[in-house]
Amino acid sequence: MTVTDADDVDLDLPTYLDVVDASEVLCPSSPIQTSRTLDGELGVKAFIKCENLQRMGAFKFRGGYNAVSHCKDTAKGILTYSSGNHAQAIALASKLHGIPATIIMPKDAPPLKLNATQSYGGAVIFYDRYKEKRDDVAERVKEKLPSDTVFIPPYDHKHVIAGQGTVGKEMIEDLRSKSITLDYLFVCVGGGGLISGISLATKALSPETKIIGVEPEAGNDAQQSLQKGRIVHIETPITVADGAQTQHLGHLTFAIMKQNVSQIITVTDDELIDGMKFFGERMKMVVEPTGCLGLAGMRKMEKAERFQKEVIVGWWCQEAM
Repeated sequence: MTVTDADDVDLDLPTYLDVVDASEVLCPSSPIQTSRTLDGELGVKAFIKCENLQRMGAFKFRGGYNAVSHCKDTAKGILTYSSGNHAQAIALASKLHGIPATIIMPKDAPPLKLNATQSYGGAVIFYDRYKEKRDDVAERVKEKLPSDTVFIPPYDHKHVIAGQGTVGKEMIEDLRSKSITLDYLFVCVGGGGLISGISLATKALSPETKIIGVEPEAGNDAQQSLQKGRIVHIETPITVADGAQTQHLGHLTFAIMKQNVSQIITVTDDELIDGMKFFGERMKMVVEPTGCLGLAGMRKMEKAERFQKEVIVGWWCQEAM
């Protein structure tokens, strides 16, 4: 484990205005659902943002499309790395803009995500996530691509963060139109792109809402980072939540999270699996483990604190388990 001090880095942080700009070029919003069963179980009023109904089936399309749209006129190619959802997002966004995309994916990436990435036209290069550092792999690959190839990382990127922030903007505005103000907002955490973007929108539109990040217990680098005030690096965590198998936060995401996130909590793989069962059995939704982080975190925090508040959970699903 290593600790990095991000304070000395000159950062060009996105703002809520970047989120607003992204909302003007992105796809239609996704619906919010509720569950009387869940409300009864926890004694709260929960609102669930269904990013499984977003284009490509995940919120990652928002950030990917927004980032590609900002370099479409100059880029000769797009390069990224991802375990699956960002890979699909960049492949599809690049295809829509007529730009070739090269995607670095782990050898053990879920087959459905791999197949979808390739079907969108992404040229996939594999690496071993447990033996190789993907940043090193990306540098080697980029040397062989055209000089005007643009690298768009999964989360530590101004326009990616702004694109993900449109999820929060939509949720807050939708609920506000129904005279609902949230007390808590639970967001899954991997590299921090989603929670950073959502926090920008939430603090601008609903500053009283507490933002709670949720990550796998086996990979609690974000929790450690906020506690230590530094970016903590860990080994690739072993968890069923493949979308949260990140080794560290980014400089941009960490800086934003330090300002806006109230707390990071962790959940076990068993708690994620329980969440998958709930969504499948009670809401008839197929949800991947990473998409259950928000639900699992809300359940865990409610048992510990017994809050009687309105709660919203952001999540997304895929068909592959």
